[in-house]
Amino acid sequence: MSRDLPIVAITPFPVAAAHELGDAQLRANLGRATRTIRDKRARVVAEVADWEPMRDRAAAVKDEVLDNLAELLARFEAAAVAAGATVHHATDAAHANAIVTELVRAQRAESVVKIKSMATQEIGLNEALEAAGVTPIETDLAELIVQLADDTPSHILVPAIHYNRSQIRELFARRMPGFTATSDEPAVLAGAAREYLRRTFLAAKVAVCGANFAIAETGSLVIVESEGNGRMCLTLPETLIAVVGVEKLLPRFADLGDFLRLLPRSSTGERMNPYTSIFTGVTPGDGPQRLHIVLLDNGRTQVAQDPVGRAALRCIRCSACLNVCPVYERAGGHAYGSVYPGPIGAILSPQLTGQDAGFNKTLPYASTLCGACYDVCPVKINIPEILVHLRQTGPKPAAERAAMSTLSWVMRDRRRWRIALRAARSGSAPLRLIARRHGGTLRRAPWPLSAWTAHRDAPLPAAESFRDWWRRTHESS
Repeated sequence: MSRDLPIVAITPFPVAAAHELGDAQLRANLGRATRTIRDKRARVVAEVADWEPMRDRAAAVKDEVLDNLAELLARFEAAAVAAGATVHHATDAAHANAIVTELVRAQRAESVVKIKSMATQEIGLNEALEAAGVTPIETDLAELIVQLADDTPSHILVPAIHYNRSQIRELFARRMPGFTATSDEPAVLAGAAREYLRRTFLAAKVAVCGANFAIAETGSLVIVESEGNGRMCLTLPETLIAVVGVEKLLPRFADLGDFLRLLPRSSTGERMNPYTSIFTGVTPGDGPQRLHIVLLDNGRTQVAQDPVGRAALRCIRCSACLNVCPVYERAGGHAYGSVYPGPIGAILSPQLTGQDAGFNKTLPYASTLCGACYDVCPVKINIPEILVHLRQTGPKPAAERAAMSTLSWVMRDRRRWRIALRAARSGSAPLRLIARRHGGTLRRAPWPLSAWTAHRDAPLPAAESFRDWWRRTHESS
């Protein structure tokens, strides 16, 4: 079974990234896939004349949700219950898992079919179900690949982006019941998965899903997908359980239009999603006769209190930021050690579970701050700004705090700063001789500067300050 990563970085990012960079096949797969998606996105976005105003509107709607979260949750619950759904509130992952597990047990189901869902990965639902003796079966093709490989997803939208087709064929041959194909043609592999999953759909009693959007006005849930597996899960089983992050709310049904234009273009480079399912409550004799909606907090209301970091909750999980990030393209999703990889994961994971948890404090530094993520984000999350904010507010070693405090004291006085610069130039003379062989930069410095040069070159103080140069060349004349 696939392993759901927690929303806590389990390894320091620099260590994990160094390991992943050694996988040449991974880097080739990632580079090819992200370039393809990037180019497709650019083409379809260029067709939309009002793309920027649409981004502004979507960001404003998401901010409205965060400003009125309690009221909108109550409105959504009332509308959903009136339509025949049962609404549950989960404060954290353990609470959500307990609710879902109990609901599955009530139906005496030995297995559940699942639609791709970041929320269920976030709470570790697969592990919780397995511990209760229930087999979760992923029905999204990429999630199925990851599950059969006992692996973890490495991309928000394309979980198996780190596999190529020959690797997938070999995996199917080992792990998929009834697979006999010798070809690694995508159509052949997809056909084999379709046959395997069709039998699973027809036997399923319970399905588990997430939601892309939840409409407060009507109590409706919206799921967009590309394969049709979601439609099967939403119509065939008798019981449907939706785990939905509270930030997925939209106030009005009319708000949905902009998001259904933004999301497919930003995620898969398509003008619209092949399958868009909008369902409200229960309809007698048509589709699931029991709909349970688990509204998941899991740290979200706390994040919403941060005036800077709260913008991360606008995220609609399109993964556009991953596809343009130079760090993600080289290191891949596993380097982040969390269910949310890439730039959005670097700001979301530390806020949901705390920067002190695991190695979350290393994630805000997993960025060059180039700003490409902000440029492509359909809801205008200023990821670089939040990264800097988290760097400033996150935990720091005592030695670093003392060094910065001392530096602040020095820089507040012109005379102290001038003396410090002269001392730095004098003290760096031996290092300058070493650096001269590398174009004036120091690649390896002694402790404590070694912590800096372990990952980057260190520039040395100029041999002459600007003031000294000016005094020598102008004042003397």
